[in-house]
Amino acid sequence: MKKLTYKEAGVDIEKATIFKRRIKQLVRKSFTRAVLKDICGFCSFFEFPRAGFRRPVLVSSSDGVGTKLKIAALADKHDTVGIDAVAMNVNDILCTGAQPLFFVDYIASGRLDPAVLYQVVKGINTGCL
Repeated sequence: MKKLTYKEAGVDIEKATIFKRRIKQLVRKSFTRAVLKDICGFCSFFEFPRAGFRRPVLVSSSDGVGTKLKIAALADKHDTVGIDAVAMNVNDILCTGAQPLFFVDYIASGRLDPAVLYQVVKGINTGCL
């Protein structure tokens, strides 16, 4: 069996790196003093106002499950997609030393299937628990 590479699956890490380099100057234009780090990893660092806090920093992450959606569709098992979505974001936050505080989900679909969406949301809830 031939191994499938990320690139053959449609993930071109080199192109992504080039794109990130290309947009750095653009996105820096919208940074305020509260932005603590440049584009890096899969998280953002933003220091919110200090009133009432000693040194508050909010760390956020936005990551998807990628091609795992295809496997979920083939297996007709979608709750694990939600769990994985939470896990990917929590992992990105934990590896910075931050504590995950909340999860914001975003679900995009070409066709809404309430039964499938329910399973995805169920998995997200399980992942958050």
